[in-house]
Amino acid sequence: MILSDKTIRSLIKKKELHVSPLTDEQIQPASLDCTLGDHFLRIEDAEKTHLDFDHPIEYKEIVSTQIVIPPQSFLLATTNEYIALPNHLTAFVEGRSSIGRMGLFIQNAGWVDAGFEGKITLELFNANSLPIVLSSGRRICQLVFCQMDQASEHPYRGKYYKQAQSMGSFIEKDYERTEK
Repeated sequence: MILSDKTIRSLIKKKELHVSPLTDEQIQPASLDCTLGDHFLRIEDAEKTHLDFDHPIEYKEIVSTQIVIPPQSFLLATTNEYIALPNHLTAFVEGRSSIGRMGLFIQNAGWVDAGFEGKITLELFNANSLPIVLSSGRRICQLVFCQMDQASEHPYRGKYYKQAQSMGSFIEKDYERTEK
């Protein structure tokens, strides 16, 4: 079940759902708008021939209130909002239609698990032929909250729990990784 604006407000008021900072204008009929933070990561690819699942990825950290994403480029960003989901809610991260129509694709693997806490790292891709200028504080994505049939027995406490800024991939720490 997707939560309505009335239910989102109620959960926030009862402190079951935490979103900070938050203005009333961010709450939409069936979602909550998140704004762009000022912390970004670019993959350091100057001397790389490839990326793989077994080795850490090097990133260049950028802290700025404005950033340019060149055409056909990838960038990690973060939301301003720190969220804490209760064990009975999950959330989809969706790009805003107005931004998608500019050719900016926004994702975070599309899903936030029950029990997650932290800022949300966003994967941004400029599919346009022109650079796109982004400014922190602008609405960038939306969270669509869904109620689970029951509380999670094992809420999220994974690699990205309590992240406070953009976080790169930690795929090399996955449980199925084998040493060679």
